[in-house]
Amino acid sequence: MIRLAIAEDHQCLIDSIKLITEFDNDISIVGSVNDGEALLKLVRLKQPQIVIADLRMPKLDGLEASKIILEEFPHTKIIIFTMFDLPEIQKQAKQIGVSGYILKNISLDNVIKAIKAVVKGDTYFDSSIDFSNISPKKNSLTKRQKEILKHSAQGKTSRQIANLLFIDIKTVNTHRQNMIRVLNLKGTHDLVKYAIEHKYIS
Repeated sequence: MIRLAIAEDHQCLIDSIKLITEFDNDISIVGSVNDGEALLKLVRLKQPQIVIADLRMPKLDGLEASKIILEEFPHTKIIIFTMFDLPEIQKQAKQIGVSGYILKNISLDNVIKAIKAVVKGDTYFDSSIDFSNISPKKNSLTKRQKEILKHSAQGKTSRQIANLLFIDIKTVNTHRQNMIRVLNLKGTHDLVKYAIEHKYIS
C-alpha cells in the first residue's frame, strides 16, 4: 500500500485527489494539510512514502518544505503540484531532488500515474517541461548531503559515514543516490570525483 500525504492550500484539490484515490486499492492517504509547516509535522509523524506538495503555500513554500523533508527523510518521494510553469522554479525543484513536478491542469488519472511512477523509483515531470539544460549547482545539496559528500571525498565507506553521523547506512546510500541524480552524475566514482574537484575534501 502506497502511503500518501497531501499538502495543498486549496481544499477542493485535496478533496479531488482523495476522491479518485478512494477507487485505487494501492493508495492510502495518511493525511492532508494546507500549509508547509503542517506538512513537516505530518511527514515527521506519519512518514509517508509519497508527498504531493503545492509550490505556493502559507508559512513555508513547497520547495523549502521539500528540501527539509529530503534532508530528514531521504527515502521520501516528493511530487510538486503547481500552476507555475516557470523554468527557474522547475530547475530549482529538480535540483532539490524532488521526484516529480506536475501542473494543476493535469488530469487526475495522470496524478495517479505520477504517484505510482515515483514510488517505483522513477521520476515524473510534466511532458511540457524541459529539464535538459539544467546545470548542477553546488548549493542545491542539503546540509546532510554535503556532510556525506565531504566524508566520501575522504575515502570513507557508507558504514563509516553512518557511524560518524549516527544515521542508518541505508540513509547514507539513499543520500548518495539522490546526489548522483541531482548532480547528473553516473555513479559513486563520479560522486567522489565531484567532491574532490569542488573542494569538499579537507
